[in-house]
Amino acid sequence: MSSPLPLNPALKNVPVYQGGRPIDEVAREMGLPASDIIKLASNENPLGPSPAALAAMQKVIAGLHLYPDGNAFYLKQRLAEKLDLRPENLILGNGSSEIIEFVGHALLGPGVDAVMSQYSFIIYMLVARLFGANPIVVPAKKYGHDLPAMLAAITPQTKVVFVANPNNPTGTVASQEEILQFVNTVPERVLVVMDEAYIEFQEEPADLLPLVREGRPNLIIMRTFSKIFGLAGLRIGYGVASPELISGLESIRQPFNINSLAQAGALAALEDAEHVRKTRANNAEGMRLVSQGLRELGVEYIPSAGNFILARVGDGKRVFDEMQKLGVIVRPMGGYDLPEWVRISIGTAKENARCLAALKQVL
Repeated sequence: MSSPLPLNPALKNVPVYQGGRPIDEVAREMGLPASDIIKLASNENPLGPSPAALAAMQKVIAGLHLYPDGNAFYLKQRLAEKLDLRPENLILGNGSSEIIEFVGHALLGPGVDAVMSQYSFIIYMLVARLFGANPIVVPAKKYGHDLPAMLAAITPQTKVVFVANPNNPTGTVASQEEILQFVNTVPERVLVVMDEAYIEFQEEPADLLPLVREGRPNLIIMRTFSKIFGLAGLRIGYGVASPELISGLESIRQPFNINSLAQAGALAALEDAEHVRKTRANNAEGMRLVSQGLRELGVEYIPSAGNFILARVGDGKRVFDEMQKLGVIVRPMGGYDLPEWVRISIGTAKENARCLAALKQVL
């Protein structure tokens, strides 16, 4: 049924984002106890939240009748110290997805081009379409970003280029040299949005923070507390850029977009180096075991620099459906034009073994 309201016509081209299915939803649909289901679909931290974050959030619960600090003073101060930046270099978002939306408000619109890679985070495409911009999707190279081709795709109408490093959902990664050459070659009038949601899982990641310290005007780096810090449910991410760009984006940001629990949890998680260490170690071992298991099953996969792995299983939707019946939730990739693939998040050792056993049974 069509609405009598004159809705923004751009909405016709914006599909609803479908994330990994929640455990409770699958439990209801499959008639299974929620406790019998494991979710390896959304790249969440299988070790849970930082214990320090949980303790810090408990302390602020009694004050939830009060509005949060709208500028997140203490979190910005500590984050700036950790990154060797100034608080003026930082903007916080309700997840890093909100940072992408800030960029859309600031730079995208009808007649504007936004360059992105094939098989990159689908929110780039959705936000471009939401603001009526023209998404220019550059064919991937070995399932990763073809950075020279993305440079060549920049037009006089281009204002934004999106790069994810490591990339989601393929897990591919570009080197420091490749990324620096790309960023240094992009015209100054084009903003490079560098999505580093999974950077903490790398041993030697590309480091672009020196460019921000130097005042590079056309670069914003996005990171998140959802992945290695285990705070996906709090929805908190941040952007790092020049003070001039941050100031412009702050005029778009809604007041109180980061709630009190999120601020307290993120601030404590920053100091919990042991949780980060354990998460990284669990991910490295899990990645090794899952990769080995896929090889033994004869399943093609893409080596990943994140906390997930893309596996070619034939009919991704069928495998997804059948694994749900066995109480294992993975992510079908048809929405990314990868219908033969599923994305599997790395879980605990027990979860990884169960996932591989279910996959073997389904295949």
